Amino acid sequence: MNAGGGDETCWSLIGRAATGDGNARSMFGRSYLPMVRAFLGARWRGTALAGEVEDAVQDVFLECFRPSGPLSRADASTGDFRGFLYGVVRNVALRVEGRARPRALGGDDAPLEELADPAAGVSKLFDREWAMTLMREAGELMQQRATDDAARLRVELLRLRFGADLPIRDIAVRWQLEPDAVHRAYARAREEFRLCLRQVVAFHLVRTEAELDDECKRLLAMLG
Repeated sequence: MNAGGGDETCWSLIGRAATGDGNARSMFGRSYLPMVRAFLGARWRGTALAGEVEDAVQDVFLECFRPSGPLSRADASTGDFRGFLYGVVRNVALRVEGRARPRALGGDDAPLEELADPAAGVSKLFDREWAMTLMREAGELMQQRATDDAARLRVELLRLRFGADLPIRDIAVRWQLEPDAVHRAYARAREEFRLCLRQVVAFHLVRTEAELDDECKRLLAMLG
């Protein structure tokens, strides 16, 4: 989802999507579909529902976009879009699990594992996928802002450090640079990423500055 669109937030975009705006619905789908798919795939991995993920993903977005559906009832005053979306996905997942349980237990499929949905474990799984979505958006925003070779090199530095899990010393050897120079570039790259992440989080969480900073710190802790 475009976090650089002026004063727009996820809630203003949701409002347009709820009224049938095609562009808004496309943006909504592009942003959240990978996260919904990853969450349902992880939730049902190793069960008889593993093959139902794609249909369930479609059900989530059909549910969101149907007349008088969840998007039309979304309340911006809560400021918590993550919780709102989790509720929609969870309800669809529970419906699919309820329909599949008799078939899975009585047919030839592998038994459906117990999915009693204790809020702690399932909610944490959704939180992880949500965090990865925001981190990915921040990375895309940083890449868009990289307009010269040095900036593009810093984007690549973060990719090698976290995507490929390479230590700074190994990156320095690969690039034939002094480790101190790579460490300095790494520090600047992290700060640029932090600013991009802050903008992305501000789009999704319309709250106080302190809460915005706390959420960024929580997400950045994932980088180590």
